[in-house]
Amino acid sequence: MALPFLPGNSRDRQLGKDRFHKSQHFDYSNGVALLVGTEKPGIGGELLLGQEIKPKFSVYPKGEGSDLPAWVAFDKQVLCFEAFCQEAETQARDEKYRIRKFKIFFFLEDDTMQVVEPENKNSGIPHGTLIRRQRVPLPPPDDDQFYNIFHLNLNQQMVLHARTFTVTNCDSFTRNFLTKLGVILNNPATAPDDPHSCLLDKIEKSMTPLRPYERRDTLKQFLDHDREVLRFSCFWDDSESVFGDPHQLILHYYLSDDTVEILETITPNSGRDNPAKFLHRSKLPRHSAMMKQPGQMTDRTVLNVFDSNNQGKRYLLDSLKTGALQDDCYVDSDLRVGGEVNVWGRRVIITDCDDFTKEHYRSKYGIEEFTPLQYKGPVAPKPPRPVPPYNGFGSEEDSLSSCQRLLPKPPQKDFRKFMDKDRCGLESNILNFRAKTVTSDPVDRERVFVISFYLSDDSISVFERAQKNSGVLGGKFLERGRVKKPGQQLFKSQPSEYFTPQDLYVGATLVLNEKPFKLLDADEYTLNYMEKHAEEFPKANVGNILSKLRSIGEEKRSEIRKFLALSDPSKTGFIPYESFRVLMSGLDCVLSDHEVLVLARCFSQSEQQEADVGLMLAVAQDILRKKQFEDLPHMARNFLHCDWHKTGRLSSKEVRSICKASHLPLPESLLTALLS
Repeated sequence: MALPFLPGNSRDRQLGKDRFHKSQHFDYSNGVALLVGTEKPGIGGELLLGQEIKPKFSVYPKGEGSDLPAWVAFDKQVLCFEAFCQEAETQARDEKYRIRKFKIFFFLEDDTMQVVEPENKNSGIPHGTLIRRQRVPLPPPDDDQFYNIFHLNLNQQMVLHARTFTVTNCDSFTRNFLTKLGVILNNPATAPDDPHSCLLDKIEKSMTPLRPYERRDTLKQFLDHDREVLRFSCFWDDSESVFGDPHQLILHYYLSDDTVEILETITPNSGRDNPAKFLHRSKLPRHSAMMKQPGQMTDRTVLNVFDSNNQGKRYLLDSLKTGALQDDCYVDSDLRVGGEVNVWGRRVIITDCDDFTKEHYRSKYGIEEFTPLQYKGPVAPKPPRPVPPYNGFGSEEDSLSSCQRLLPKPPQKDFRKFMDKDRCGLESNILNFRAKTVTSDPVDRERVFVISFYLSDDSISVFERAQKNSGVLGGKFLERGRVKKPGQQLFKSQPSEYFTPQDLYVGATLVLNEKPFKLLDADEYTLNYMEKHAEEFPKANVGNILSKLRSIGEEKRSEIRKFLALSDPSKTGFIPYESFRVLMSGLDCVLSDHEVLVLARCFSQSEQQEADVGLMLAVAQDILRKKQFEDLPHMARNFLHCDWHKTGRLSSKEVRSICKASHLPLPESLLTALLS
């Protein structure tokens, strides 16, 4: 039984609908109200009762491909068809019609079409675009619609702007696209022959030119071997002629056009000018000894068949090539190491070739023998150039540069070493040693010096410390500069030896300008630097020191064990440094003071100093007094408030939080030390 149309009993047809726009069906045309929207849908795009709207664009099956719009999904995708049309010919007497072939392009993005006619030679008809890209309407009575993809098929006729085209075939992309779309394609058709084109082909085949053009195609060789050049080292002995001498040549063979170019290598001070080229790039004949005159070598000749003063001259091309001169030229197979080349009467011998040339002959001809030809005698040794002795003016490097050049230049310094070893932040790159003079004078024996070695330029400076009531003024003792080692001659040819960083170590004796100094100690930076760069300083290399200790005999080792046991009665595993130094000095391996010091530093144990709590409290109170901090009673109340159990103790974290909340003006390091 049907329910009455009451609220809740009928289905709401507008449920889920989001489009409610209305189409405009009425408009004014020349002031008259007319119905102009007969093909427009109703509200929300729904069709009216009995209305059928024809699609304006191609309809593609839903659910296949992406949901992108057609102008994005089918961008730059074009269907291509081959077609022809038959036109009546009224201008020619022997022709009644012509067959014109076209290309029909259908653009999928907007259903536009374009018709193009390929160029046909000597047709007498202008070719190109026949119908520009546009939407083409269907023939009447459906001229209110346009061609879409479903109107296209093979072996059928299409009327485009009153011209009938017969579609014969399509490309592979078009065939695959239409097949996937569900269109059943017809079998391809064949376009009929054009009478005019057949006549032109028949005439062209019957033509026999009197002067045939002989084409020599060298493009393939040029494209395959462009920029590929064979390089040979050659030798031409011209010593038999007057003022002649041997010549060293370089032969270039260009694989792109089989031409040869020869350059001459001029050695310095040979007395000969350097020519531009020994042989310009050209083909090289095998047996020619003299250059041909211009026009003497030609591929073709002409015959003078008629000569008259009144009617002029008549020439005919010689098809038999009776007077043509062609020389046999060198090719790449004629060139080999050890062979000879006739360069216009000059006997040139090939002595060697480069790696690319060897690979070319190895891959193309299978040649594996490329032994160079020895044509030069042994090279004469260069005469010695003795260096004159030092003359005493300036430094030795300055005097040596004046002997090496006519215009002397200042000696170059090691800039890289200077940049690597120059002072950079806390890295001074300066080795400082404490030293005393080796002398019998009691006054000079007590003088203390600081010897500084600069690693950036290997210079040394000596500074004397001032001592009260010593009678000696302190200050700069030796200006910074490089110092020569003692025992060397002043005027000699060999360069002098200077002190290096390896010559400075604790216990060494340096003679600086005839003044002996003994190095007694070094600062902490110097010892750390030498131990860090142990590969540069043998005296600071623990591995070398231990290798010396391993060479001690077994009897000496037992004595060492007894001495160590006596020096450590409490068996703590450590002995004083002085006892250790006396033990190492008495060994047969002869360790220097610096090596003993490095060994002791390597196996020593540093003692940590206990923090002075009273001093830290005094510093903190002084800071609080200067900052005028008066919030101590408030801090005490906070401490009591946080101490719930009245134990009188709080954790470090709680104390730090209370101090930070009260803005206690103490440095972080001092506060951390006090809380620890």
